[in-house]
Amino acid sequence: MKKKTLLSFANFTLLLLFAVFALFPIYMAVINSFKTQKEIFNNVLALPSSLRFDNYLEAMSQINFFNSMWNTVVVTFVGMTGIIVCGALAGYKLARTKGKISTLFFLLFIASMLMPFHSIMITLTQIAKGLSVQGSTVGLGLIYIGLGVNMAIFLCHGFVKTIPKELEESAKIDGCSELQTFVKIIFPLLRPILITIAILNLLWLWNDFLLPLLMLTNVNDYTLILSINMFFGEYNNDWPSILASLVITAVPVIVFYMVFQKFIMKGIAEGAVKG
Repeated sequence: MKKKTLLSFANFTLLLLFAVFALFPIYMAVINSFKTQKEIFNNVLALPSSLRFDNYLEAMSQINFFNSMWNTVVVTFVGMTGIIVCGALAGYKLARTKGKISTLFFLLFIASMLMPFHSIMITLTQIAKGLSVQGSTVGLGLIYIGLGVNMAIFLCHGFVKTIPKELEESAKIDGCSELQTFVKIIFPLLRPILITIAILNLLWLWNDFLLPLLMLTNVNDYTLILSINMFFGEYNNDWPSILASLVITAVPVIVFYMVFQKFIMKGIAEGAVKG
């Protein structure tokens, strides 16, 4: 019992240290978001002398918060929905179709995961301009589908293999088409892995900077991350507004996690076991 107690205490201490290490930057961002520029430069670790909520109002005004938020939501929704639907459909079809062509397509999707984005960004920008999707938030979401669907296919492909084929055969006997079988039987069973895919892509799409910078040409179409970047000047950076805007940007993701925490944890656990 003593050995188990010591082991539990050691595990708790280690996890606590990791938690402090992970949460410390967030703590620093929050406390400094209420300071003046002078207070930040004097002592970045000190608590603010007073809570300056004006920093948040100023930040929201300068980045046109609600418009930027809407643009970010549109991009994230279009991209994440497309990745989930296309990844689930393609992963299911490739897993259930035996043959060299199916294997070749799957390997091509896997190979595309190894290609760094910087090697295709110039070509991608030219293609987007040619297809007239550059400068559009919906167009940016469609591009995210093409960039993120490979990982979704890989995860869904492995998860589908754990689903018994007898379920599909029973549905076929009952008169279901292949699409009906997928929608009514396979897609609900894919929920654990789809939740995992949704979380990964939500964080990526919400916080991505480089691709929106390349694709969005109008300030009115900027996402939150791009709008925050306008605070950085050549000779001066407005750190109170920068930190306040970063805190505001992180709040929707935190709220999303808190609301769906039960489903997220269950989805990750089941996806890890079955995947």
